Amino acid sequence: MTRSVRRTRRTLKLAGAGAAVLLALSACSSSSDAKGKESGPSDEPASRKLSGTVTVFAAASLKESFTALGKRFEDQHPGTEVSFNFGGSDTLAASITGGAPADVFAAASPRTMKIVTDKGDVTGTPAIFVRNQLEIATLPGNPGRVTSLKDLTKSGLKVVLCDETVPCGAAAQKALDAAGLKLTPVSYEQDVKSALNKVRLKEADAAVVYKTDVKAAGGAVEGVEFPESADAVNDYPIALLKDAPNAGAARAFIALVRSAEGRKVLGEAGFLKP
Repeated sequence: MTRSVRRTRRTLKLAGAGAAVLLALSACSSSSDAKGKESGPSDEPASRKLSGTVTVFAAASLKESFTALGKRFEDQHPGTEVSFNFGGSDTLAASITGGAPADVFAAASPRTMKIVTDKGDVTGTPAIFVRNQLEIATLPGNPGRVTSLKDLTKSGLKVVLCDETVPCGAAAQKALDAAGLKLTPVSYEQDVKSALNKVRLKEADAAVVYKTDVKAAGGAVEGVEFPESADAVNDYPIALLKDAPNAGAARAFIALVRSAEGRKVLGEAGFLKP
């Protein structure tokens, strides 16, 4: 009887000690979890909070769609501002490699993006986010009766092209080469909007521009499609710049451009999927 009681007491002591150890371990685990939960939410909003100006250098043909996306970005991230510099991709690339402060570069061709990547001014790999196809812009009613790329070679017809150093000019020349045509324009313009404006101002009868620019112009011009444009479709890359002053917000803007929401805005403007 005495031995049985001793064994029972000993068993109870061991059980009690085990319970104490389990309680201690549970307390440590709870304390650790509590600390993790305390630090998580406090860090998370800070990482998501964006502010300041995002400077975007973008091809002139992106003006309407990027302006709309910039407004959406500002609405989604109060305290931010998107500042745009639109122009010919080659001019923008030269500015970036020359030290102009910018966060994002969206070019109208991989060739112009390569000017920047070759100088080591890009972080990561540029991503193709849209494509664009050429179209002939004429005056409303098409008084020059332009129905094909060949019609642009008609005597007396005043035609404007983008300079060959600009993506829209390089694409136009590629289409002309594919058709075996030679064309002497009345002027070469430094970006696609300038070429389009020559027609809008009635300083030219026609211009080879992008479909997106014809669409953005509304009734100010009339568009003429031509099959050779399929041989000169431009890919548009976008990239975060190496010395971006506001890299966090820049990444978020690029994410918006490449999101389903961004693709919808760009698609409505006439851009093609990559």
